[in-house]
Amino acid sequence: MIKKVTVVGAGNVGATAAQRLAEKELCDVVLIDIIEGVPQGKSLDLAEAAPIEKHDAHLTGANSYEASADSDIVIITAGIPRKPGMSRDDLLATNRNIIKSVTKEVAKYSPRAILIIVSNPLDAMCHVALEESGFPKERVIGMAGVLDSARFRTFIAAELDVSVENISALVLGGHGDTMVPLPRFSTVAGIPITELISAERIEALANRTRNGGAEIVGLLKTGSAYYAPASAAVEMAESILKDKKKILPCAAYLTGEYGIDGLFVGVPVKLGKNGVEQIISLPLTADEKQALLKSAAAVQELVEAMKKMP
Repeated sequence: MIKKVTVVGAGNVGATAAQRLAEKELCDVVLIDIIEGVPQGKSLDLAEAAPIEKHDAHLTGANSYEASADSDIVIITAGIPRKPGMSRDDLLATNRNIIKSVTKEVAKYSPRAILIIVSNPLDAMCHVALEESGFPKERVIGMAGVLDSARFRTFIAAELDVSVENISALVLGGHGDTMVPLPRFSTVAGIPITELISAERIEALANRTRNGGAEIVGLLKTGSAYYAPASAAVEMAESILKDKKKILPCAAYLTGEYGIDGLFVGVPVKLGKNGVEQIISLPLTADEKQALLKSAAAVQELVEAMKKMP
């Protein structure tokens, strides 16, 4: 049976995710946006590339959610992007209202879907989607750690002048300045990077990872990253659609794991056809645990701020 994925938001992230999904021939794709003509035009453009790229995925653009009915996965990218000088947290009020509206429609037409949230501030928006959808926690997942880990892997590979394919890396915590890159669990062909890179350089790479999104926002000036975020969301979708059961760092709703309860925080999870099928609990050092709890506290602040909003 052909799978169906809806991407909400036909901006740079959404359109690129639709492209990746189609070109990997993972599913049929519905692209939804409130701006008339944009999702239709981008879907048609992508469809006309299909004979060249050699795939038979069907692409549909729409302004209403009827077209999304019975989706297996819905990737939510809708919201305003960051601009230079803005933190992810500055987006809180505006994107909260957008995610509330989107999730309500998505849940109405695809009550069995798995939600992958990409909109910022990521961890807080997962809470909005969970509450508005009424879905079980296993079916609401935030795309954060896959992207952050990919950035860390990119910087490690460049530092050592080796293939990115040799690098495995792990980043936990909230998707923001308090994220927690874990050098101890990051390797090059199985060799811990702590054996290959000085502590000073590792910290520099970790800091660049924490500021990876802001670095791109600063360079682009009129937008934010989209190629890597789209690829990260699609890697998660592929693991779910194919029931690959990949272990990926994602924002998952914790209920006591890592000493955190009732909060979406980035941790390693097993992703399969049911969504989050297992949360992997790692033995952390005291410093790592403290950093993770500090990151969780930053997410909690945003959640509390949203509770005070009308």
